[in-house]
Amino acid sequence: MDFSKPDVEQFLRSYAIDDFAVSPDENQLVFSTNLSGKYNLWSLQLPSTFPVPLTFNNQSCQELVFDKKGRFIIAGFDNDGDENTQFYALPPQGGSLKAVVYNEGTRNFFPILSEDGKKLFYSSSNGNPTYLNAYCHDLVTGEDSLISEGKEAATYFFGISSDETVQLYFKHLSNTYTLMYAKDKEEMKLLTPTAELQHTVSDAVFVTDRLIYLLTDYEADFTYLASFNLDTNQFNKVKELNKEGFGSLVYDKEQKLLYAVSNKGVEDGLYCYDLQKESWTVEETPCSVIEKITVGKSGAVYLLGRSATKPQNIYKRTDEGWVQLTNYQVPGVSESELIEPEVVNYTSFDGLEIEALFFKANAEQANGEIIFWPHGGPQASERKSFRAAFQFFLNNGYSIFAPNFRGSFGYGLSFMKMVEGDWGYGPRLDNVAGLDWLIENGYGEKGEILLMGGSYGGYMALLLHGRHADYFKAVVDIFGPSDLFSFIKSVPEDWKPVMDKWVGNPVQDKEKLIEYSPITYLDGMTRPMLVIQGANDPRVVKEESDQIVEALRQLGREVEYMLLEDEGHGFSKKENEIAVYKRILTFFQKHQQAKTQV
Repeated sequence: MDFSKPDVEQFLRSYAIDDFAVSPDENQLVFSTNLSGKYNLWSLQLPSTFPVPLTFNNQSCQELVFDKKGRFIIAGFDNDGDENTQFYALPPQGGSLKAVVYNEGTRNFFPILSEDGKKLFYSSSNGNPTYLNAYCHDLVTGEDSLISEGKEAATYFFGISSDETVQLYFKHLSNTYTLMYAKDKEEMKLLTPTAELQHTVSDAVFVTDRLIYLLTDYEADFTYLASFNLDTNQFNKVKELNKEGFGSLVYDKEQKLLYAVSNKGVEDGLYCYDLQKESWTVEETPCSVIEKITVGKSGAVYLLGRSATKPQNIYKRTDEGWVQLTNYQVPGVSESELIEPEVVNYTSFDGLEIEALFFKANAEQANGEIIFWPHGGPQASERKSFRAAFQFFLNNGYSIFAPNFRGSFGYGLSFMKMVEGDWGYGPRLDNVAGLDWLIENGYGEKGEILLMGGSYGGYMALLLHGRHADYFKAVVDIFGPSDLFSFIKSVPEDWKPVMDKWVGNPVQDKEKLIEYSPITYLDGMTRPMLVIQGANDPRVVKEESDQIVEALRQLGREVEYMLLEDEGHGFSKKENEIAVYKRILTFFQKHQQAKTQV
């Protein structure tokens, strides 16, 4: 029998996992997933892998923590993508949510439970929306107490020793300038030698109540493993990789093992450090990108990850190797039918080497069209990480080119710093060089390339459209900033201290911000456009899309606008995601057909 090719529904019905937690006895795995089309918490009663729903509030979960005795779960939910996360408690078997930390309109972060489960430590915009405060919530009395006030930069409560005598604080001065402090008997100790040298600390764990291991790039370009002794105040470098940085760290207290996830360009790695033997091993992993890792009391390692051709899944490492606990895939499509990207390199305008992922549609499906995709962030990167939309477009004949331009994560601190204060020059020309590479190598024709991006990628799509429209025939902007002045003014309050360094100062950098704002180049935006926006987006607010759409329509340009009333900065509801990509495909096909008719 002959069957029709997979529809958009099949690709976008590949579900996602936000977060997961394992019960102390390792008999239960709880995870946030959109298995029902909307995000809720679901449970696996291990070793069974049949999922059971725990919540029905239809909201994505930003934080998920098990009580150390397994009596309850703390979960953080926002409302339709507004990112105003509040904390709730629920029993392990699920049921009604009990509000634990709820202050309407506030942003709450990083819930940490005490060993006895009677106290919840967390950071909040409540009372200090710009720099944040740290609170201790007494789960017995329901009372909150202020334990620290953030100053000068957004400061997050990051961890606490088992005896509760030492607290860790993470200070975010910019994405490339983060510090970690230990509050030890009222003394604040910086875990790296000095705060004067710009560097980052990305993670830290207590190995004992007096010894901390951390990940930092202090006096280096890539992040390495270091230790800090609270008794001697001594900082030591422990392990450095070659042009590869560590991203996250987890400690197996029973086995005295440190697991460190590494980041190198488009893929992740996993390393294990035996503190007793002082030996390192490279661990095999079941996926290309690791999004979370945790260790149970038994020593079992649990991992959330994905690859270019495999959606997010949770795995458990046993003596026999990795066992897949969830089975998320593209319904009705085998993994062999999905496209692995090629890793390519090209040289930008100033000699900088740029790495990119090139997804090529199969020859029998290819329609000759290329989608150019600048990623979001901008200090993120495009990785070998499953995107249902990518595979959908590939299956419909569209190839996709995704460059990791300057500023991208995974290529060292100096590379990542290159976008700071330079949103619209170097990264833009890196993208132009990528377009030229495609044309020079015969993959596309000037004026016939499709352009699509989200968040910073949406901003870059607008900017490339305004300044280099001759490369494109149609443009899709998904919640991208259109005016850097209004963007700087409207971001969440705890983002504002970093905006001068990250984007620019509206007074001192006025001319530069005018030059880098897409709305400056309305006259150049001559190609058909589709703009997507979430009404509740707190990062790139609705007005950013409203103003570019209105301005272009006043000039008589062809602009379609799709506003999602119940979304924020992304797609938390499956029906919205499906509707968006169906609309984009129709938009692209219309302009593909127009070319064919000509």
